[in-house]
Parts: sequence; C-alpha cells; structure tokens
Amino acid sequence: MPTTIGYRNVQRLLARGATLIDVLPAQEFADEHIAGAIHISLRDLNATTTEHLGKHDPVIVYCWDMQ
Repeated sequence: MPTTIGYRNVQRLLARGATLIDVLPAQEFADEHIAGAIHISLRDLNATTTEHLGKHDPVIVYCWDMQ
C-alpha cells in the first residue's frame, strides 16, 4: 500500500537496505536522479519489472518535478 514518507524515513529505510526507484521518463532520470536510485518508468512499473526485488524488502518509489 502506498504511503507518503518524509526525508528522515527515507534515510532510515535506505540505511536498512530499501530499494529506491525513480519512475520518471528515462531521459529525465539520465539528467538527474538521487544517487543509488534505479530507474523503472512509471509506465513500466509492474510485477514483472520488480520481480527481482525482495518481496519483504522495503521499496521507495519517487518522482519529482524538475521544473
């Protein structure tokens, strides 16, 4: 279930091994993204593209407006 979390919780989850997924289009990801993030565009985010992730590991999905 999606939950909005703040910076501190992001840092805590990353320290525990969470996966950070950037869902912006590929060119925007290439231009700028948070270090350590992997790219899966929102259009392609599904059970198949995330099957390599641990079922019980935390996942943080983010998108930001670069304008």
